[in-house]
Amino acid sequence: METVGFLLIEYVISIALLLMSPNQPFPGPSRRFGYILLLIAALLTIGETAPRPVSVNVHIVLILSLGSFGLLKGIRNMLVTREEVIVAPFSGFLFIFGVLSIMILQWSDLSQIEHIVAFLTMTVLMLCQIWLTFRGLIIGKLNLAWSKAGLLALQRGQISSDSGAISCFEKAWDLEEEHLNPMAWLALERIHSFLGNSEEAKHWAKSLQEVGGEGSVAEEWIDAIEAALADLSRN
Repeated sequence: METVGFLLIEYVISIALLLMSPNQPFPGPSRRFGYILLLIAALLTIGETAPRPVSVNVHIVLILSLGSFGLLKGIRNMLVTREEVIVAPFSGFLFIFGVLSIMILQWSDLSQIEHIVAFLTMTVLMLCQIWLTFRGLIIGKLNLAWSKAGLLALQRGQISSDSGAISCFEKAWDLEEEHLNPMAWLALERIHSFLGNSEEAKHWAKSLQEVGGEGSVAEEWIDAIEAALADLSRN
């Protein structure tokens, strides 16, 4: 097997992670993983010019290691902390490519039973990868994470930028998890009132009233929003 294919997939996935990271409420995990993969790919590219080029086995070990680590971290981010949804699917692509490479290298030495087991293994891995891709890249929902990111941005004094509090809270509502929507609407109403945008504040206040008003939002959330705005007014 040629190492060019390994380098290509390493570069493609690292660049995809870096390009898609800004669309996540917490871009840090995917951005760091993308930079690590890009750095490794660059070092391996330099290694190709050495008198003894990097072997295919080195690429396979690195891809399997990164893919395994990314899967563990990415699935946790997707299903537990719900902060981002792109590390797991792309790590899955790395892991499957590494497993497939091992099977191709050893295929001629396998028995018929081992061929069947290898085929079934790849089938299961591909089905899992389809689920990861569908769950993460297609229907990945991060409304709770957007609310967290919005509060964090507000506490940092970032309000109107592309990654500021208003932008985050506007992405934080969802029709399927309606209990989270009032959190975003109350935050937007308070922020626009703080900025003096009366029309915008009335719009979000009306949306909030339609789902029960402030009574539908936890007091801790209201206190956190108002405390962040109070800090901004003092500064």
